[in-house]
Amino acid sequence: MRTEDVLAAIATGLWRWDNASGIVSLDAEAARLLGLPAEPVRLSEAAVRSRFHPVDWNEIDGVVNLAVAEDTLAEARLRIMDEHGRVIRTVRSRSKPLIEGNDYQLVGTLQEVAEQLPGTAARTPVTGDWRRSREAFLLDAGRALAEARSTAEVLRVAASLSMPGFSPDGLAVFGMAGDRLTIIGHHGHREGDEGPFSSMSLDTDYPAAEVVRTGRAIYLPTPEEYLRRFPATWPLAQRFGRRSWAFVPLVVAGRTMGAWMAAFKHPVAFTPDERSVLTTVARMLAQALARAGVAESERELSLGLQRTMMPVLGPGIPGIQVAARYVPTGGGLQVGGDWYDMIRLPGGSSRAGGHGPGRIALVIGDVQGHDVRAAGLMGQLRIALRAYASEGHRPDAVLSRASRFLYGITDGDDGDGGGPRFATCLYLEVDLETGTVDIARAGHPDPAVRMNDGTVLLRPTAGGLPLGIDPDTDYPTTRLTLDPGETLMICTDGLLETGGHDLDSGWERVRKLLESHDGDDLERLADALVEAVHGPGSHHTTGPLADRREDDIAVLLLSRRPAGAVQEAPRRTLMTIAQAEPERIAEAREQVRQLLHDWSDEDQLDAAVLMVSEMVTNVLVHTDGDALLVAEVACGEKARRLRVEVSDGSDELPHKRHPGEMASSGRGLVLMEMLADAWGVDPRGEGKAIWFELNEPDPGPHRLPASFGPGGPTTA
Repeated sequence: MRTEDVLAAIATGLWRWDNASGIVSLDAEAARLLGLPAEPVRLSEAAVRSRFHPVDWNEIDGVVNLAVAEDTLAEARLRIMDEHGRVIRTVRSRSKPLIEGNDYQLVGTLQEVAEQLPGTAARTPVTGDWRRSREAFLLDAGRALAEARSTAEVLRVAASLSMPGFSPDGLAVFGMAGDRLTIIGHHGHREGDEGPFSSMSLDTDYPAAEVVRTGRAIYLPTPEEYLRRFPATWPLAQRFGRRSWAFVPLVVAGRTMGAWMAAFKHPVAFTPDERSVLTTVARMLAQALARAGVAESERELSLGLQRTMMPVLGPGIPGIQVAARYVPTGGGLQVGGDWYDMIRLPGGSSRAGGHGPGRIALVIGDVQGHDVRAAGLMGQLRIALRAYASEGHRPDAVLSRASRFLYGITDGDDGDGGGPRFATCLYLEVDLETGTVDIARAGHPDPAVRMNDGTVLLRPTAGGLPLGIDPDTDYPTTRLTLDPGETLMICTDGLLETGGHDLDSGWERVRKLLESHDGDDLERLADALVEAVHGPGSHHTTGPLADRREDDIAVLLLSRRPAGAVQEAPRRTLMTIAQAEPERIAEAREQVRQLLHDWSDEDQLDAAVLMVSEMVTNVLVHTDGDALLVAEVACGEKARRLRVEVSDGSDELPHKRHPGEMASSGRGLVLMEMLADAWGVDPRGEGKAIWFELNEPDPGPHRLPASFGPGGPTTA
């Protein structure tokens, strides 16, 4: 009897599917099973496809591709439809791909089967519940692996995967190092069990080595099959007591980068569905490992560049404490144009004739851009600033020279497609004995000072254009005094603007953090400032604002350490308002508001702001010089006292006038007489000072607060 007759007798048909031509050949029994006349026929792929349930056709496509890739049998259960879309029978297809170059022919059988009963063990593409659980598992696994940021995280996710119906209890990920097999990670084994496998030659008769050599998966459903195919290395696997093994290639961009082993203590038949799940997980695992490897390489390069470009702030300098942080953006090569520096300046303290504790310079800046070129320009600019500072130039001269330097190396250089680059910068020279700080600013955010009682003030400073825009820009110098126990903070705009903030709202966020800190441990304060922006840890982990980080962050903190206990000192602010900068009158008002943020009488606060505005305006209108504002809050016997004085270089004393109803000026002294508890005008050699005092209403036993409540300084 012919083979065809035997197959027909058991209701089994033959078919051949030529992938190159798209022609499917059916014998008489196969044609009958598809609902066609019982005679041999050659049909197009589309005609055959119309006989299958569309869901099952999509499933068999994946099963066939898997069989072609692994050179195994393709097995599936398919529902046959009639012309009216009704299911007339279910058939099982078993076929073998015959690969010819880039094409293949699928030769196999079709056999009618009864509908599967609920609870049976077989699993095929049309057993809907298991298919849905498999798809849900793959979605969850893909999401978890996509979120893994390091090789260790990828391995932890892989170890926690619970596959539907056949979860492995032992896992291992193999990699390659030259011609040797390596263990990247494993789960379900004791420490040291990986020893015999950790440096195995790829020529070894071991399943993982063969998978890496050939790029084809190996499934070993029984110990007997393992012993038959790999007798040399069977003793290595026998001691673990497993019953089934799957070794699947890890392939990225067509290149086999390793192998993944899943081992089972219970027998697994490795049906097409099970092989499909294992292969899909292996592909996702390979992609996740490749991403993690690239990220770790970039991170190592970034950290190396940062270590090279960022200064080491130690060893400690007597009398001060310094802390700094640099955090790059969340994406790409994690380097950018932000930097900070601390420079020991030549000579000693100006007061000690060059023999005191000395002077240091603090620098913070931001070169335009977040790429390698920005990092390169930052390195050049940092070296130039160090050189100019070490030559002994004052802050204004250092920035003027740095601006000409940057203009010279970037003018007309648009190789990056973005035109010439500029940089913002803040340069501070600190006298360690006196606490005097001379500041020059080039388009950078102002510094902030945290006082001993927790009050935090933003210190407005005069400034010029960012470096590199105009080679002839001048950079005026602003002076302030840092008392023992006070902390100075300078930062780049990334600390303020991250998370959708502008400079004002970002400053309010940072100010509250500075106020809530005790001011003693600067390292802890630096961590708190960074964590408030992008979450705990470091840039290796995501945080609540990670998706909105668009700029690097650099922050530098300096605190003068007192020799003994900090004496209770007045709260003080000082600033200069130049004739050419009348807009800084608003900054003067804001300084007074911040200084009095916890003042108990709101009416007195408004009165103080009004009088300051009048005093400074009078200097700018009636003299040719600048106004120097000094405001101080000190504790009196019963309550606090505010004293504000504005001095100028004019010898002409103000006179009290009685302006008419329509007059636009002449009310300044009248207001002071009405609002101040005391006021006066003091001649000062060349110039004068006009001052007023306000006594805070006695609120009972007064105590400088450790925290200032939810309000804090307000914004005018």
